[in-house]
Parts: sequence; structure tokens; C-alpha cells
Amino acid sequence: MITISLSEIEGFLVGHEEDRVAKTGCTAILCPEGAIASAYTPGFAPGSREMDLLRPSGLIPAIHGLLLSGGSAFGLAAATGVVNFLLAKGVGFPTGPIRVPIVPSAVIYDYPANQSKGLLPDERMGYLAASNASHAPLNSGPFGAGYSAVSGKLGGEALSSPSGLGSYGQVGKTGLMMAALAVVNPLGSVVNHKTGEIISGLKRPEGGLADRKDILSTLELAENLQPGNTVLVVVGTNAQIDKLGAYRLARLASCGIARAIYPSHLLSDGDTVFALSSGVGPRADLSYLGALAADLVSEAIVRSVPKH
Repeated sequence: MITISLSEIEGFLVGHEEDRVAKTGCTAILCPEGAIASAYTPGFAPGSREMDLLRPSGLIPAIHGLLLSGGSAFGLAAATGVVNFLLAKGVGFPTGPIRVPIVPSAVIYDYPANQSKGLLPDERMGYLAASNASHAPLNSGPFGAGYSAVSGKLGGEALSSPSGLGSYGQVGKTGLMMAALAVVNPLGSVVNHKTGEIISGLKRPEGGLADRKDILSTLELAENLQPGNTVLVVVGTNAQIDKLGAYRLARLASCGIARAIYPSHLLSDGDTVFALSSGVGPRADLSYLGALAADLVSEAIVRSVPKH
């Protein structure tokens, strides 16, 4: 089996930029030739921009980039940098006098690790992330938007565990390519979807990772859970699908979050899944694509954890 990352699929480039003083970063996914795209939001507390364009009924047929960022709502400003980078390259939706690059975005809440007091992901950081975008294979870990991501936020900073950004994809026998990229910053813990083992997340005060019973007990006693917990996923493929197919793919792919995060999609999570197609590959059954996407998402989440 040939394994790949999102950046190795024709039509997509990926780049990161981080600020190691501010302890935050962003990740740009570029689609210079345009990509059919949609999204599904199973979380209840998302932070995002231009999501309405991704509805199957939306007029815009394709997007030109995506921006994933730390910094909560402030980090949405970094998308403007990606827009300006693409504009300088002559990329965008033709509107007459000017081309307008379409760049939806979504953010995680990477505080309190990011206590930058003004050094938040901004237009400059987004521009640099886009400038760094390439077809080079991606590494998993504390990169880009996942620079300060943690799992198990149910217990607060002191009882959470490092996660980050994970990437995993496959090439099929027919030339079909699909890959998932995940920024993992959930309230819940990360579960190895193959073994059921919890590998990162809520820690017990006396040490060691909390098991499922501990997690539920902590959740039962919790009061006023704060928003700021999110898994962001991008599934990219070369398969030929339309915009409705991309929406259905994103929805099916979200099952991969539920397999790898326990518990997932809670009221204070902002989980969001994007599905992109460059459309240069073969046709494939959408149910198959969705089943594969869910598996790849689960594996990408697991790989976000250091040493996994």
C-alpha cells in the first residue's frame, strides 16, 4: 500500500507557519486550479469564515484555498494573507475587474498555551503559510495550526496532553488518491481506533491517562464547560465528485472523528470537516469514498499525537 499526505495529491499544496514565541500557528491548503469543496460541522461551537459558500446550494463552484489556524476568532484574520498571496499569483474567481480568491477558514482555541498578547495569527502569518505551501510530504506533530494543540481539555491545561496536526492518506489500485489532515484540539481524549486504547488526553491527577469511566465521571461533575475545543479535518481526493458529493463525503468522513476521539462532538466542541476534490482522478462510489475517508481521518488523528 502506498501512503501519502494531502500535499502529494495533484491540485493541492500545503504550507505551515508558526510563531514559537507566541506558541501558535496556521496551515494553508492551496488549490490554485480550484477545487470542488464542501463542509460539514458536527460540532456546536465552531469558529469559521465563508462557510456558507460551501453549502451544496451555494453559487461558487470551487475554492482556491483553505486556512486552518490557532488564535480562536482572531486567527481568522490569517485567511486574508492567503487571499492576498493567491491574488498576487492571479488566482481567484473572476468577477470582472478583479479575481477574488475564495478561501474559507476555521480555527482552534489554542489558549492558554498561546498567551501572546497581540502576537496572534494574522494576515502576515497566513501569507507566509501560503508562501511555504508545496507538494512536499507532511510530517505529523506540533506543526502549523496544531502547534499548541492539546487533547483532553475537559480537565483544563494541567490535565491535558499534547496532540497536534496529523496526516495520513492512501493511493488505491485505480489511481484514486485520498488523504486526511487533522488539527486535534478536543475536549475529549484521543483513542487508537484499531485497538481502543486511549493514547492522549485527560490525565488523572495522580498520574497516567484517564480511562473512559474516569472521563465520564469528570464530565458528569463538570460545570460550565467552556468552548475552545475543536478537531479540524480536511479530506482531499482526486476523485471526480460534485459539490453535493463533497458535502456527503465530509459528513461521512466525520465518523472518523467519533472513532478516534472520546467523547466527541460535544456542545463545547467546534468540530469541522472539509472535503476537497481536484477532480483529476477516477470516478468512485461515494459510499466507498466515505468509508475510506473515515478510516483516514481516524488514523490522521492518532498520528497527531507525538510518537504515534
